[in-house]
Amino acid sequence: PHFEAVFLTPSEQYSFISSTLIREIARLKGDVTKFVPQAVVEAFERKHQQGW
Repeated sequence: PHFEAVFLTPSEQYSFISSTLIREIARLKGDVTKFVPQAVVEAFERKHQQGW
C-alpha cells in the first residue's frame, strides 16, 4: 500500500514537550490547557472521572 508520511516539528518554545510529559501532567491532575486542544483536555477529564 502507498502512504504519505508527514513530520511536523514544533516551534522552539514547545520543543521540550512530549506526549509522555503531557500524559503525566494530566494524570497528576495538572493543567495541560496551554499545550493541547480543548478536546484533549476534555478526554483527560473523562479519564479522571473513570478513575484514571
